Amino acid sequence: MTPSRHGSAVIEFPSDLEIVTTREFDAPIELVFDVLTKPEHVRNWFAPFEDKMTVCSIDLRVGGKYHMVFVTDDGTECSFRGTYLEIERPTRIVDTWLFEGWPDAEAVETVDLHETDGVTKVKMNLAFRDQAGRDHMTTTDGQEDSWDKMEDYLRSLVDPSGTVSGT
Repeated sequence: MTPSRHGSAVIEFPSDLEIVTTREFDAPIELVFDVLTKPEHVRNWFAPFEDKMTVCSIDLRVGGKYHMVFVTDDGTECSFRGTYLEIERPTRIVDTWLFEGWPDAEAVETVDLHETDGVTKVKMNLAFRDQAGRDHMTTTDGQEDSWDKMEDYLRSLVDPSGTVSGT
């Protein structure tokens, strides 16, 4: 098990309309998929920094919707919502993605997972409909902090021998 992958996300801008983030987690693919898609897990890592999660609703099925809201220290509400377009457990999720604070930043989010030797690589592609929408999302410090929280949370679920507990 790698001591810490904090800050290790690779963020790329392959086109004027896309942002691709790749991060590895020392956990089995099934657990990573669950931590990305089940409200009881998402509540533990999605909100960055000291922000507080207030809504976490996930209907994980094609056509199902999700809605996640967190509130920042200064009281700003950050609301994300979308509809699931494709689900291939445990390797792929495709959904619409909208941050309601920037309604012009609507995107299609594709998350692909691949496991090798107990390490799961998560590749998230946000494909925006226009460059203005993508340009809103060029600051990624909140996303990196959420990934770090997800890593810590996954560690709490996997004991040092690699056995999953508490799921």
